[in-house]
Amino acid sequence: MEKIVQFFKSIGIRPTAIRLMTYKRLAEMNVAISLGDLEKAFKVSERSTLFRTMKVFEEKGVVHQIEDGTGIIKYALCEESCKCEVDNDLHLHFHCTNCKETVCLTEYKIPHINLPDGYITEDINLVVKGICEKCRGNLC
Repeated sequence: MEKIVQFFKSIGIRPTAIRLMTYKRLAEMNVAISLGDLEKAFKVSERSTLFRTMKVFEEKGVVHQIEDGTGIIKYALCEESCKCEVDNDLHLHFHCTNCKETVCLTEYKIPHINLPDGYITEDINLVVKGICEKCRGNLC
C-alpha cells in the first residue's frame, strides 16, 4: 500500500482511503470496470465519491475511459508510461459478447489516423467485439 501512496503523492493525488481501495481494486482486475461495478464492490462508499475519484484518476492519467458500445462507461488502469496522448498511447479494446467483459489490448496500438485539414482529433476509441479466449474455451 505504501508504494501506491508514494505513487499518488508523486502525481499530486491525495491518498485517501477510498482512492487507495479503488486503485487496488482496479489493479486486481484484468478487465475494465464500470462505476456501478465499483459501487457494488465497496458497499460503504457513495456513488458521488467514486465518481469524483475516477475523475481525479482520469485527470492525472491513472485510468482511461472505455466506451465499449454497451452504453456504460468503463475504466481501466493506464500503463505506467501512459500519458493518454492520441498519437502515442491509444490501444485496442476487446469486448466479449458472451461474458460482457472488456479488456485493454495494450500491445495492439491504434495507428495514427490522418484527418482532413481543419479537423482536430481529441480522442479515438477502437473496440473489437467477439468471443474472448476464456469464453472460446468454454464454447468448444
